[in-house]
Amino acid sequence: MDRFVILSGCSGGGKSTLLEALRRRGHHVIEEPGRRIVTQELDSGGSALPWVDATAFVRRAIDVSLADRKAAAKLPGIIFFDRGLIDAASALQKLTGEPALTTYGQSHRYNGHVFLTPPWPEIYVGDRERRHDVSEAITEYDRLTVDYPALGYQVHILPKIGVEERADFVRSVLGLS
Repeated sequence: MDRFVILSGCSGGGKSTLLEALRRRGHHVIEEPGRRIVTQELDSGGSALPWVDATAFVRRAIDVSLADRKAAAKLPGIIFFDRGLIDAASALQKLTGEPALTTYGQSHRYNGHVFLTPPWPEIYVGDRERRHDVSEAITEYDRLTVDYPALGYQVHILPKIGVEERADFVRSVLGLS
């Protein structure tokens, strides 16, 4: 759907901060499925965690992402997604070899412009939900820089600049400025 814009890339690269800036500018934002799942699993003692059962985690992320798309379709205007279905499908394909990118990536389209945060070790911070180190985050980023273009998306690597300038960049590429 052309109104659905993906912000993805390297974990700890400033996605959440950028999404908050876009929210302050009046855009709808869909929070990252993975963080929501991890929080829920940690709070309930569940095991669908990337460091416990990665396959169960990414399957849940696919389900949550599909539900997010359905809910977002009812919202007006441009909707920014913090990661989402393509990221989860990419991870599932890496883990299991299932053709998840083809299965989900072709039938559930987003805006043709995808924005990726590059590795930015200077601002990377682990926390309760983000337990992997920056090298794992970079490995994921490298996979996504291949998978999004393979699905026909035009990838824009976000410059390492202030958050308001990043928001201006995203809006400019989308013709919203």
